[in-house]
Amino acid sequence: MRMPALLKSRRFLPLFITQFFGAFNDNAFKNAFLIWFTFDAAEKNSMDPAFMVTLAAAIFILPFFLFSATAGNLSDKYEKSQIAKIVKVVEVLLMLAAAIFFYFENVFGLLLILFFMGAHSTFFGPIKYSLLPEHLKKNELLAGNGLIEGGTFLAILTGTIFGGLIILGENGKFTLSFFVVLFALIGLIASFYIPKSLVGDSDIKLKINIFSDTLKTLNFAHNNVKVLIAIIGISWFWLVGATFLTQFPLYTKEIIGGNEEVVTFFLTIFSIGVAAGSVVCIKLQRGEINTRFVPYGCLGMTVFIIDFYFVGVGYMDAASRILYEACSPGVMCGKTLLDVNNFLGTKDSWRVIFDLFMISFCAGIYTVPLYTLVQSQTKRQYLARTIAANNVYNALFMVISSLAILSLYSLDFNVLQIFLSVGVANIIVFLLIIRGLGKNII
Repeated sequence: MRMPALLKSRRFLPLFITQFFGAFNDNAFKNAFLIWFTFDAAEKNSMDPAFMVTLAAAIFILPFFLFSATAGNLSDKYEKSQIAKIVKVVEVLLMLAAAIFFYFENVFGLLLILFFMGAHSTFFGPIKYSLLPEHLKKNELLAGNGLIEGGTFLAILTGTIFGGLIILGENGKFTLSFFVVLFALIGLIASFYIPKSLVGDSDIKLKINIFSDTLKTLNFAHNNVKVLIAIIGISWFWLVGATFLTQFPLYTKEIIGGNEEVVTFFLTIFSIGVAAGSVVCIKLQRGEINTRFVPYGCLGMTVFIIDFYFVGVGYMDAASRILYEACSPGVMCGKTLLDVNNFLGTKDSWRVIFDLFMISFCAGIYTVPLYTLVQSQTKRQYLARTIAANNVYNALFMVISSLAILSLYSLDFNVLQIFLSVGVANIIVFLLIIRGLGKNII
């Protein structure tokens, strides 16, 4: 089935809408909080924005690590569309609470909401990826995954843009609160149209001990070498993505000298790149389930991350010339932040844009076949728990990312050097993928 036809099908469209608006709200709320804190609340509260940005990222990811096993067990034990409805009701309540905390400018209350939004996404993750192989034909599975992946990053894009542009405007907190509640309601309505699913294993025993449950869930991935390699590869993708997305505000302010408009512009380029790479991957593979393009996507990420570093090394000087070019000779002007138009006027802006797009484009080509591999190689009764194991690994890698970033900042690394570290580490991942794919998957 072609992608437009799939988007019209009830087997896919309600699930797509539900996940799209869930991802939209996650990122609208999260980015609004980060932008508001970085450019407004940090100074008022005498807090370090670099620390808070990284802490917020870790708080959002932590529930994936803590609750993914429980989410997988629930999705295999009970009918999935019913769980989706419950999850969406919780999202509506969380967005109403977020509105209250924004009104009172309560930083710690908003961090608590960020944690629970992470939990909301944790419980929805196994549902969306385990429903796809139930409702789609085998030759539709790659397209379905590509659309979910591309749609997720378009939701990241639109949600991030919305949150970033609205929050600092007039009545920004009220406007943001109104729309995130509205979009949560749209997701809830769409969830009522998701077709019912089969129950994977009604005999599953739900446990209170989340740590032992998590270890047991991980075994569902460890029992299949092909699936485990794919999950590790997906988790690395989320580590790279989390590093870039969470550090864009600091990169923009400290390296480029740009304002919140430039942050949003970079996020736009990055998200469009992932969506474009996902679609191109579908076209290249023509519905076949294989991983032959994964190493090329990984290698491309390495090449463009490293170039992104080198263009940034000399970029601050170029940005400074734009900032001070209106000054009289020998007179030091007060520094102002670049808007998008001024950024585009700098010498190497095209290279920054091209590198960001290509990093994310290659990431889209890299990750879509890996998701499809996990679904196609896992038995139906274990699929939700295997997806949960994937989410645990994803979360673990992103928590490692946050801890590593905090450690590197403590060693006086700047954000550009952190990006370079990811690029260098990606070389190792590329070599491991070449070895793993050659022996175990293709």
